[in-house]
Order: sequence, then C-alpha cells, then structure tokens
Amino acid sequence: MVTTLRRIDLRSDTVTKPDDTMRAAMAAAEVGDDVLDHDPTMRALEERAAGLLGVEAMLWVPSGSMGNLIALMLHLGRGDRFLAARGSHVLEAELGTPAWLAGGMPHPLEWTGRPGRISADDVSAFAASGAPYYALRTALLCLENTHNFAGGTVTPPDHHALLVATAREAGIRVHLDGARLWNAAAALEVPPAALTVGVDTVQVCLSKGLGAPVGSLVGGSASFVAEARRVRKMLGGGVRQGGVLAAAGLVALDRMGDVAADNANAATLAAGLADLGWEVTAPETNIVLASVPDVPTTLRMLDRVAVPAVAVPGGVRFVTHRDVSATDIAEALDRIKAG
Repeated sequence: MVTTLRRIDLRSDTVTKPDDTMRAAMAAAEVGDDVLDHDPTMRALEERAAGLLGVEAMLWVPSGSMGNLIALMLHLGRGDRFLAARGSHVLEAELGTPAWLAGGMPHPLEWTGRPGRISADDVSAFAASGAPYYALRTALLCLENTHNFAGGTVTPPDHHALLVATAREAGIRVHLDGARLWNAAAALEVPPAALTVGVDTVQVCLSKGLGAPVGSLVGGSASFVAEARRVRKMLGGGVRQGGVLAAAGLVALDRMGDVAADNANAATLAAGLADLGWEVTAPETNIVLASVPDVPTTLRMLDRVAVPAVAVPGGVRFVTHRDVSATDIAEALDRIKAG
C-alpha cells in the first residue's frame, strides 16, 4: 500500500497561495488601465502602503528584485559604488542587475558582531570623500531588514538609525530592501515605519509573509516615485488592469500582524530540530538555518518525508509562512524524526 504524504512546504514563504477571501477581493476589484489612468485599486494600495511605511509615495512593482533595481537605477551613476552587507539579496540573488542594469559597483561589507549586521565605522570608512578623482565614488548604502541569507536576522531601530545617520554624514543615500520588513516589525513589536526612518527609498514584498500571489512596492519621495514609474515602464513592469493584483495586496496588508505566528512557528521548528540533534541557529524571524554534514542527502530525506527545504552553504534553510500552521510544524518534526 502506497501512502502519499501531504506536503508541508518549508522552502520559502513565497509558496503561499491566496485564500478564498483574497481571491474574492481580486475578483471584485475595481480596475482601470494603470499605465494610462492609474488603476483606482492600485492607487489605494500604494497610498495605504505609503502611510504604513512613513514615506511620501509608493509604486507597485511585479517583484522585489524589480523594486530594488528601480531604486538603484535612480540612485547610482555609472560606476558609482554602493555598499551592502555581505550576502545581501541585491548582491547574491538578483542576477547582477545592480551592476548590469543600474551600472553600480557593489562592495560587500563584512558582518560585525552578529550575522547580517554591519558597522557604522565601515560605512563611514568606505563612504569617505577626498579620494583622487579616479577612485570609486560611493553613492549609496543598501540595507536589508530582515537579512535573508543571514537567517532572517533583524536590524533594530537604534542600529538602523545609526547606519542612516552615518550615511547622511558621509553624503550618501540609503535604500532599504525590506522584503520581509513585516517580520522584522513583528519580532521587534514596532510599526513598520519605525524601521524605515531616514531612508531615501524602501522596497517591501507582498508575496512573502503577507501571502499575496504577486507584487512588491517601492517608494520614497513623490519625485522619486514619478521617476520610478518611468523606469518601471522601461523595464517592462507596467500593468494594465492591475487592480486585480492590488486587491490581493490590500487584503495582505490587513494581515500584517499574522506574521508573528510565522516567527513563533520558526522558533518551535528550530527548537524541535535542536532536540533531534540538529545544529540550528535560533531564528529571529521566520527563517531557520540548520548546518548539516551532507546537504544533498538531507534534502533527499526531507523530500522523502514531504517536508522540502532548500540548500544554503553548509546546510539547509526552512522558512515558515501563513500556509503552515503550528500543527503542521509538529507534524513536520515527527516526520523528520522518523525519516
């Protein structure tokens, strides 16, 4: 007798599917041609998100990678250097577009003190002016909160403020990749706007912890968004009746607080894996990193028990999300123990 196990998918929080409430909102959305007239539901989403994040305006984009790219294209001149923490998404997972399309020279800053954390002193050192004319000119600091490849680590408001102030003093701009900013805000028990203070631009995802099927937002000043709309069109990211997608985003924003459960489920998963003898880093949000001696064998075992994860250097990554309950986490641990 062959039994097919129900899949408990922990590869990423991007695997979530819209529920009936979200689908109904999408079906009933008021729409228009967003490229010509600015779709009314899209406008409502952008205005609401701008208020939540404490910026003047926002623009819907199909993906977080496009949102980051638009910001970098508008912040960087060709050959300008930008700074980002080692392992940042803009450095490791966006196909080199910051250099290829934005024309920037990436410079990774080493982590100091804890995974994903950079120091104000390093920002100051690499942003210092007074170098010869042929030296690299630093124009931008890219922050990431949470830091994906460091295991979903959080930058708290005080350290964020220090980094922004250091960049300001050096005369460089700041872009925040806040793909999982909602998880950081839940972990710190602060509103999202507390984590965007002082930045020039910010990008946030609707399709990860918030569960929308597609979409991110990039924003800053009204003048930035006016130019960003032009660049989005240049990159092929203009949409027509975008309200169908924006309606899902509005429902997603209603559920910001739900990501606290994802963070809690990640803590339960990490503790359970540790009890089973796995070497696990205690998560700060919804990403669990586990060091394993044989990554391919471990991934095959996880696939066999229908608890898929993804490979990271030296280990595997599990990501909790709204489609995985506390009961599912307990079941996943039982399967892994038996696997």
